[in-house]
Formats: sequence, structure tokens, C-alpha cells
Amino acid sequence: MFRIDRLRALAAVATHGSIARAAETLHLTASGVSQQLAKLDRETGHRLLEPDGRGVRLTHAGRVLANHAHRLLADLAEAEADLAGLDQEVLGPLRIGGVGSAVRTLLPEVLETLLAAHPRLEPSVADGEAVDLMPRLLDGHFDLLLIESWDNLPAPLPEGLRLRTVVTEDALVAIPASHPSAGAGAIALADLAGTPWASCPPGSAPYDALVQAVRAAGAEPEVRYALAEHFTQLAMVQKGLAVALLPAMSCHHGTPGVRFLPSRPALKREIKAAWLVGTPAVRACVTEIETRATNR
Repeated sequence: MFRIDRLRALAAVATHGSIARAAETLHLTASGVSQQLAKLDRETGHRLLEPDGRGVRLTHAGRVLANHAHRLLADLAEAEADLAGLDQEVLGPLRIGGVGSAVRTLLPEVLETLLAAHPRLEPSVADGEAVDLMPRLLDGHFDLLLIESWDNLPAPLPEGLRLRTVVTEDALVAIPASHPSAGAGAIALADLAGTPWASCPPGSAPYDALVQAVRAAGAEPEVRYALAEHFTQLAMVQKGLAVALLPAMSCHHGTPGVRFLPSRPALKREIKAAWLVGTPAVRACVTEIETRATNR
């Protein structure tokens, strides 16, 4: 039987990429973490770490065991939270991170409702891309994330997360009302070859999903406007400067000078709630998000 503290040390090294960072997170010395891992080597009969330049990396056996460790630790944390939640009310900090469109569309009314029911709750919110937010969930800076995943480019997710899909929606192409295809029922991405695009910055999930979708349609997208905010992208579309691929929750059909058309091939985006520990505050928030999303 493996000891939990040794599995926790291995999981921390897997998450943070070094013994020193793992030790800092676990509030231990680096030598203490090394000793735990050496004992785990002996218990498993496998070498779990190997040198990598001046640092270390997990061996194949180390990665296999680390995946199990992440799941086990998440289950234990969930069990502790469930037991604690039997006698706890929804109060204290609730630190939420999320992609901007989900934060803007879902969270204001969710938090308004939660605070009315639980006035001792202390929510805080930061927006950003999942690639930047996820490490901060894993190291405890966030309690809950709202992340996006496109059907042609599913989000890579670490082991041990609790996940719930709260929104599934179409992605639509925003084009100027003066565009020749503005009156069509749908628009083929291949037909937009040579047309400037407005999209989120390179490296973001929407940018990568757009590039992959257009390339799969046989064209190369010209992303001339790299803009984090969907509303700013729409401003470019309104002036006839670009087209944009946007999730339905960011498509306001009364926007002057803009038409929203389904794409061919069709694309969808999911918003997923992700958390490690299901505290009463996290569970209450996820439940309210699901309710709000269902009634949109």
C-alpha cells in the first residue's frame, strides 16, 4: 500500500515540473520531497524519476503512477469536502477564473443570486485563457474555472479534475451586412479565403480552433486583427474590415451592420466548469451556473 504523502509528493512534481517547486507547494524541503520519492521508488519497484539536464522528469512508470495519484488525491479531497459540507454553510472566498465570454454571460446573474442566498460568500473573478488559468487552479489560486473546448480542438485537461459541461453552443461566422453572402443560410469557411479575420490572439483556443477549421476546409486564414474581446472583433466586422468566428453567446443578433451565419462545416464550443475540491461554495456555484445556462 502506498502512503498518501508519498503519492502527494509525486503528484506535485508531476504538476510543477521540479522537486523544488513541489517542495514549495507542499511546504516541505526539497530533500524531504526527494526522500519521499526515493521511498516510493523502493515501494513500487520502479524508478519514477530520471535526470533531465539540471532537473528531473518522470519516467513512464512515474507518469502512470502520477496519473493514479492525481485521481486518488482528488477523490480524497472531494470526500473531505463532502463530509465538511454536511455542517458547513456557503461562505468565505470563492475564487473563479474563466474565459471572458462565459464570465460576461453567465457569472453576473449567478453571483447576484448566490450572494442574495448566501451573503457571507466572498466571490472574486478573473478572466483569461485556460492555458494561463489552469496552472493557477492546480496550485490552489483558483477554486473554480470556466474553460472552453471546441469540438475540432478539445481542450487538454490534466488528471484529477472534476468537470461538468454547462454550455454547448454553435459557433457562428460574423460577416458585414454588405457581404455578398449576408443573405445566405450558411457560409462555407473555404469561401472566405483571402478575407481578413478578426480573432483572439495566437495561442488561444479560439484562434487555434479557427485556424484548424479553415485549414481543414482547404484555405489559409489571414488573421489580421488579434483581439481578445469578442465585442472588439465585432467592431471590426461592423466596419467591413474583417469577418470573425464567434460562439453563440457572443453573437447579439441585433448588432447593426453584422450578420451571423452558421459555418460549413459546423463548429460547436463547450463551456466546462472545472474544479479540484467540491467545497460547498463551489458546488453551489456550479449548480447555479447550470441552472442559469439551462434557462438562457
